[in-house]
Amino acid sequence: MTERITEAAGQAPVVARSDVVVVGGGPAGFAAAVAARREGASVTLLERYPYLGGLAAGGMVLVLDDMHNGNEITTTGLCMEMIERMARIDACVFPPEAERNATLEMHMKWASWGLFDFRAGGKVQPIVMAAAFDPDGWKRVSNEMIAEAGVDVRLNSWFSRAVMEGDRITGVICETKEGRQAIMGGVVVDATGDLDVAVAAGSPHVHGSYMLTTVFRLGGVDTDTAERFRWEEPQRFAELDKQAKKIIGGSWDRWWLKTPLPGVVWCNCPHMVGLDGISVADTTKADFEGRRRIYAMVDFIRANMPGFANCFVVDVAPQLGIRQTRLLIGDYVVTKDDVMDRVWFPDTVARGRDYYTPYRSMLPKGIEGLVVAGRHYSATESAQKNSREIPPCMAMGQSAGIAAALAARRGVSLRAVPVKDICARVRAQGGDPGDIPSANAKLLERAA
Repeated sequence: MTERITEAAGQAPVVARSDVVVVGGGPAGFAAAVAARREGASVTLLERYPYLGGLAAGGMVLVLDDMHNGNEITTTGLCMEMIERMARIDACVFPPEAERNATLEMHMKWASWGLFDFRAGGKVQPIVMAAAFDPDGWKRVSNEMIAEAGVDVRLNSWFSRAVMEGDRITGVICETKEGRQAIMGGVVVDATGDLDVAVAAGSPHVHGSYMLTTVFRLGGVDTDTAERFRWEEPQRFAELDKQAKKIIGGSWDRWWLKTPLPGVVWCNCPHMVGLDGISVADTTKADFEGRRRIYAMVDFIRANMPGFANCFVVDVAPQLGIRQTRLLIGDYVVTKDDVMDRVWFPDTVARGRDYYTPYRSMLPKGIEGLVVAGRHYSATESAQKNSREIPPCMAMGQSAGIAAALAARRGVSLRAVPVKDICARVRAQGGDPGDIPSANAKLLERAA
């Protein structure tokens, strides 16, 4: 039995009040905050780290994908605005429309950036609309867009508990270097990634798990030599690649990808399984074990892999790569069949690649004044693994922010905000809420 102590009740000063409070400054929370502010709501955005970006910046998940349905770009809005603004400062690369095809020539040009259809089989995956970006470029553009919108940002503020009046959330408490602080709001958006706010408010949920990753970047890489080796000496490459993957102990097919910075590559590995992303012991273990594997592989590739003789570790992501922890049980739970069968819902308010997100899956059962956006939305574990990429999370965030702003402005509950109004405002902001299904969508009676 765990030993416990009794804490003093104490008090927390109210340091901010706004129409909408967004907890979590990652891609979904950033999108929610900007979208709500653009709708005219006052917005406070809380983030536990000293920067915005979450897993995109701090976790260095440096490819934006799962945003196309054939030739149709499905995830637009704030996600596309972010891509275009990063590209203007040379912090983002994506293939032009004419080069998005399945030819060997385009595959050889763009695959090393990770800009291919990762769900497609075969050795020559089609090049699609996806974007490779620099993590500090993301932070820079995030700061600019947040400042332009006029969002009140409070970094270094770690969510602690929900302030409740019956079944309604009215604010949150954060831990800071200044002590505990209260931020009050008309509507709260949980964009924590781990469902921290909803769980504290008493929302039902499940606890899932997936692999953890200590993402890192290497500098000093001769990418031209490394790419030539892959294509010109495929047998020797395959042998060395296999050994490198064995040392790193878990990676995708391509363990390194190019970035907008010359000579700097992104390594989305090593993957570690059997660990819980909200366990202090497990996340500590992942950091130590991940770094051990990283430096073991660096020693190997320096000595053996063409193009990597002078490589060095630029950085290891300050945030652990966590893909799944707690998942909401909302008014509707999205299933794997819903995602894989492209089920379209009458209350769709966001979309990813070719799948749709119903508004009900963002609303916690039994809780008022709270909407969820991000990888912790209401979905089964298997469904979430196929719908958790950054662009669809940003689409959810944009819709959540708009719904929150409409609810606050009208003085109604989130459930009383018409879905058609949310979708209309998403479209007005340049997004595609998925209210008009694509030709390959599956319309089911049970989705009504």
